[in-house]
Amino acid sequence: MEEGHNLTIEQCKKVSATAITAVDAFSAQQIVLSYSGGRIIVSGSSMKIVNFSKTSGAFCAVGEINGVRYTGGKGGSLRQKLFK
Repeated sequence: MEEGHNLTIEQCKKVSATAITAVDAFSAQQIVLSYSGGRIIVSGSSMKIVNFSKTSGAFCAVGEINGVRYTGGKGGSLRQKLFK
């Protein structure tokens, strides 16, 4: 069974997510996260990771958030999941 996942963006300045299994890469312009359904790519500027707990899966970063993109994983892309 796939674990529930949430992603919240507050005023384009803070991104929080649950059920994150790993931070695959990070820089001030891009953060790549893994979760059970694939990967999440957060893009922006001046981004900093504030919190990541591998145990609980909680993740939080601050900065100028310009976009979030989900990429494939188990079961295909987000588009494929939405339009079955």
